[in-house]
Amino acid sequence: MAAVGRASSVTALPGNQSTVDNQSAEDDDGQNLWSSILSEVTTRSRSKLPAGKNVLVLGETRAGKTTLVARLQGVDDYMKGRGLEYMYFNVLDDDIDDHTRCSAWVLDGDLYHKGLQKFAVSQDNLANTMILLVVDMSRPWLAVDSLQKWASVVREHIDKLRVVPETMRDMEQRLMRQYQEYTEPGSDLTASPQRRNTSVSETDDDNVLLPLGDNTLTHNLGVPMMVVCTKCDAISSLEKEHDYRDEHFDFIQSHIRRFCLEYGAALLYTSMKENKNLDLLYKYLVHRLYGFPFDIPAQVVEKDSVFIPSGWDNEKKIAILHENFQSLKMNDNFEDVIVNPPLGKFVHEKELGAEDDQVFLVKLQSLLAKNPPAAAGRPVDSTSRGPSGSPRTSNRSATANVASVMPMQSGGQTSEGVLANFFNSLLSKKGGSPGQGGNGNSTPGTVKKSGSKSGLSDVQADLDCTSSQSDMETTTMHPIESEES
Repeated sequence: MAAVGRASSVTALPGNQSTVDNQSAEDDDGQNLWSSILSEVTTRSRSKLPAGKNVLVLGETRAGKTTLVARLQGVDDYMKGRGLEYMYFNVLDDDIDDHTRCSAWVLDGDLYHKGLQKFAVSQDNLANTMILLVVDMSRPWLAVDSLQKWASVVREHIDKLRVVPETMRDMEQRLMRQYQEYTEPGSDLTASPQRRNTSVSETDDDNVLLPLGDNTLTHNLGVPMMVVCTKCDAISSLEKEHDYRDEHFDFIQSHIRRFCLEYGAALLYTSMKENKNLDLLYKYLVHRLYGFPFDIPAQVVEKDSVFIPSGWDNEKKIAILHENFQSLKMNDNFEDVIVNPPLGKFVHEKELGAEDDQVFLVKLQSLLAKNPPAAAGRPVDSTSRGPSGSPRTSNRSATANVASVMPMQSGGQTSEGVLANFFNSLLSKKGGSPGQGGNGNSTPGTVKKSGSKSGLSDVQADLDCTSSQSDMETTTMHPIESEES
């Protein structure tokens, strides 16, 4: 029995071992489950979109800064502010089903408000900030000055933040490394590469980085920068209205690209009117801020749809633009070639103005003196003559007497002369107003009113005297006419 017992005990060992193995397997499965859960949580926590990313937008007034951010946000109806505007646009990651908001601060085009940058970019969020310099391509003569001005505003603000030198050095090194590590996307790139975590600096000793050019990243701000040229649809208007040619646009592009080299900035031409390259702008922003994959190559063929990512350009590629110059040179001053046109178009038309009344009357008087009216020389109707051939009638009024005398004067005296003598005689009557001198001269202000009896009698006497003289001259002329006939 004892042997059996030992045998039984021996035979029971394998069963106990299997039980122990099963328990250990279950423990291993449990540990693997928890490990997988922990690793999944850790992966999700690492891949979660970071918060606190900022975009600072600067540029001239009416350059389209607010409209640009509103289009990124997907809003058409917006209200433009003043000073410093706060806006945002949504960032969505479909791979991890996560979304966040990227803050966008729009600074006014007035330099008076440049101090408001402290509310947008601080020492704490400088490493999570990207700078957007907006250039208005409908006014290309302001492009270079605008870029230099607003870049100096940003540099001045960053210097005032007084970032720790070690931190600032790390940011500059990271920006330079990103510029040097740029590789142009090729056809062998996977459709959806894994998103990198830009918060962790990746170093690879095996990669050999080429040195930067002489004019590349000479102004390293430690933060990524991008130049966005808006209103590129105005290029056709510049060609028609200001006679711009392709070499002018190449000249403008070369100067902007040189600026981008100095700051390590990307360049993009957009048109909100034609909805051009706005989606490309969004993709590049989330690529630089959140590490999203980006596989769009540089575009330099179309003059109104240029895209140059940071790290692609160099002096040799810019020199290709100079090969198309015919009347321009690469060393010409930008202000001498791209000239600011006058504010308005002047039409050279003769301006007609009204003359002074007195000048007009003097000219009219001289014209009437040279060309007397035709009605003044109209002959007297023969039916108005009396039986004796005399133009007088016994009941003719004073006005009729004057009219009948005018065309019939001897010695070549015109009707104007008769009228002048008549009115002069009225003004030089002997019976003038009191206070006249013995010379008998009078002025219009001293003539008696026509309504008085004495004034009427004097006028009637003058008319009768003038008429009698004309009758005598007429009667003396009739015998001569009869003899000649």
